[in-house]
Amino acid sequence: MPHLENTVLCRESQVSTLQSLFGERHHFSFPSIFIYGHTASGKTYVTQTLLKTLELPHVFVNCVECFTLRLLLEQILNKLNHLSSSENRCSTHITCETFNDFVRLFKQVTKAESLKDQTVYIVLDKAEYLRDMEANLLPGFLRLQELTDRNVTVLFLSEIVWEKFRPNTGCFEPFVLYFPDYSIGNLQKILSHDHPPEYSADFYAAYINILLGVFYTVCRDLKELRHLAVLNFPKYCEPVVKGEANERDTRKLWRNIEPHLKKAMQTVYLREISSSQWEKLQKDDTDPAQLKGLSAYTHVELPYYSKFILIAAYLASYNPARTDKRFFLKHHGKIKKTNFLKKHEKTSNHLLGPKPFPLDRLLAILYSIVDSRVAPTANIFSQITSLVTLQLLTLVGHDDQLDGPKYKCTVSLDFIRAIARTVNFDIIKYLYDFL
Repeated sequence: MPHLENTVLCRESQVSTLQSLFGERHHFSFPSIFIYGHTASGKTYVTQTLLKTLELPHVFVNCVECFTLRLLLEQILNKLNHLSSSENRCSTHITCETFNDFVRLFKQVTKAESLKDQTVYIVLDKAEYLRDMEANLLPGFLRLQELTDRNVTVLFLSEIVWEKFRPNTGCFEPFVLYFPDYSIGNLQKILSHDHPPEYSADFYAAYINILLGVFYTVCRDLKELRHLAVLNFPKYCEPVVKGEANERDTRKLWRNIEPHLKKAMQTVYLREISSSQWEKLQKDDTDPAQLKGLSAYTHVELPYYSKFILIAAYLASYNPARTDKRFFLKHHGKIKKTNFLKKHEKTSNHLLGPKPFPLDRLLAILYSIVDSRVAPTANIFSQITSLVTLQLLTLVGHDDQLDGPKYKCTVSLDFIRAIARTVNFDIIKYLYDFL
């Protein structure tokens, strides 16, 4: 179909296979089809477009939204009921508790004239979530055509392979169809297809070529690349709009866009700021310090004392234990710098990496750097556990050790400086390497 070829790009073999499997409307199709591939490989889009273009009766259900058995079964039945009910008759809501009820109700719903002599398609997107539901659900859907004695095909869309689904007890094997990742040529063709009408196709294709040259090594997700293309295009064509260059002056256009693409590359996938904020920063031509990856934004999510716990952990990891008296004791007396800085310690502690420290030392440093008195409550200990869960701290050693637990701080210097800045704490003053 020519319309389908223009709508679904670079998936000709998969479309052809699916059309062959579907056959004529009144033919019995394959009972179950399992479609898998990485995210943004066109599984959902191709399936939906094909079913809509061929005008086949189908129900599309997302297994993330329908997270319980009842929600899933009722969603399928009610959507089918809506398809089968005529325009002048209002369909009633169907309730369904078990898969046995689903089979019985499915037979009733598909008796309707509009669904009688043609294949009904049930599409289950994010099908990997079915594995967490009742054990009889997946084998039941695979054999739904046999159980209901109806012309029905169930399509499973997933990001993981069929071998991860197959139950130990065995089941009916579906037809497996793989959607490979888009190649750089495929991405070029698909993204160039979105060119704005006010610019020529060649001009936009040259921009997409530059964009893929920068981002293809770190990001092959079509959705993310499409988002980046839309976000950075106004900056690319800025010299053309201002009259400083024409559409063929690729060198000047590249020089203008290069620094902005580098900034965008630092925050790819993160969505640390909204698209409108990003566009504003592009217009201001600023080089904001907050666009240095995670280091600038993660601290917003941490509670007040968790920030100080993390700072104390960083100091304990990168300062030798013998220097604690010098840094954290108010009346430590006079300590000669010659004695304090040992001659053999020429290597930076930051180059050697974080050292493990006991919990007692962490708490001692914490009480020293926090202005107000902090009681060693369960709240403080739970925040330490949370930092371990977030992988900002690492628990060293075994759980059954007799002495107290030991930790390591795993964050970078830029990260901890950004956090210290939010609580007005000058961490450089307390680091042995910066004396």
